[in-house]
Amino acid sequence: MKQFIIMKSLRSDLKAFIRLGEILSTLPESTLLDWYPVISNNNAWFTPESVKYALDGIVHLLKESDIVEWDHNYRLPVPQPKRIGIIAAGNIPAVAFHDIVCVLLSGHEAYVKLSSTDKILLPFLFHLLENEYPNTIEKLHWVDQLKGMDAYIATGSDNSARYFEYYFKNTPHIIRKNRTSIAILKGTESKDTLQVLGHEVFKYFGLGCRNVSKIFLPKGYSIPHLLDQWKPFEKVAEHHKYFNNYEYNKAVYLINSIPHWDTGAVLLKEDTELFSPIGVVFIQFYEQESEILPFIQHHQSSIQCVVGEGSSIGDIELIPIGYAQCPDITEYADGIDTMEFLINL
Repeated sequence: MKQFIIMKSLRSDLKAFIRLGEILSTLPESTLLDWYPVISNNNAWFTPESVKYALDGIVHLLKESDIVEWDHNYRLPVPQPKRIGIIAAGNIPAVAFHDIVCVLLSGHEAYVKLSSTDKILLPFLFHLLENEYPNTIEKLHWVDQLKGMDAYIATGSDNSARYFEYYFKNTPHIIRKNRTSIAILKGTESKDTLQVLGHEVFKYFGLGCRNVSKIFLPKGYSIPHLLDQWKPFEKVAEHHKYFNNYEYNKAVYLINSIPHWDTGAVLLKEDTELFSPIGVVFIQFYEQESEILPFIQHHQSSIQCVVGEGSSIGDIELIPIGYAQCPDITEYADGIDTMEFLINL
């Protein structure tokens, strides 16, 4: 009864997203089996496993207690709704979902230009609400072009971000660039923890900003010990696009006599850079943890998550290994409070 009273007192749009979480948590397997081939045909990177990961993440985002508490932290809805253009990325399934939630719950209208590589799943998701919450869905528009918006939220590569900065310079905007994540190992992690780290590396084939692309290791660390725990993830090499990238990078390293470790599914290369290619994880050795801080500070605008055991290193907060890929509704892609931005337009 208490839950019913709480739900009854909530705004319709907030109830809509709570309801969507409920629907997705009990979505029939037959529906998923209908969705998977359509989504994969549009983008071969979006395998059934990756789509299911994304759906589970959305269910986590839409937990009733969390989304209600988050919503209550803001002055919603805005008194004067505006037209918000969203340029969606397409690196992992439904990556623009959080932005759409923010726009609709703030009371604005969302005009979404879908990525050509992710144009199926998001419409499928919101179609589930059309009958029960038509007033919420009426504020959502799928468009081919974005012109004359009151504000923009755009996500893309570093190159496209430069274009967005120029094109939207006279309009309020949030523009997101390339990001990735790093892990810091102390050398005392259990085998189970190292296996969980494999999820942070291989989920979505390493294409997400929350995927770990670089690992800091204490000097003398046993690389074979780490790779042994990643054996369950070697099936990623069965995916033709991933395997083509892996083989290409392997050929480059062999031709140029570049030292590396090779499992047949992933390459580890000692490198001081942040972003590693698909099929490669960069590693860097350290003697003191304090040596890592300048690297993080230098690349701060390009790092999404720092994962590791413990609460922090210096003033850098650590996300526990295994939690990078499950952000809460309160976590924003680039540290900019999207909802606050929308409220203050």
